[in-house]
Amino acid sequence: MNNQYLIPANTKNGELIFGIFTPFDLILLGTGVGISGLMLMLVELTSTLTVVLVLLPALICAFLVMPIPFYHNMLVVITETFDFLTKRQRYIWKGWCSYNGKEDK
Repeated sequence: MNNQYLIPANTKNGELIFGIFTPFDLILLGTGVGISGLMLMLVELTSTLTVVLVLLPALICAFLVMPIPFYHNMLVVITETFDFLTKRQRYIWKGWCSYNGKEDK
């Protein structure tokens, strides 16, 4: 084949539900929609503010599972950003060419 390789762009799509969601994503989205649905039945919707507050759990969960390029979804972006900002920032190299502070004799 003249040294040309065919590599699938995203091989993880086959493992995802609808090619987009993990089981946790669907559980999170279902929980948010369920809470909003329950609140729609229980709360009297008299103003725009109450409607927004009732729909807020569903909107937040939908935002978190929204797919974005180069990451899985917004939840992954927020988690990775939090990890980057709170974990150790100085990485110690211990590769195959490191002498660990000892001189080569």
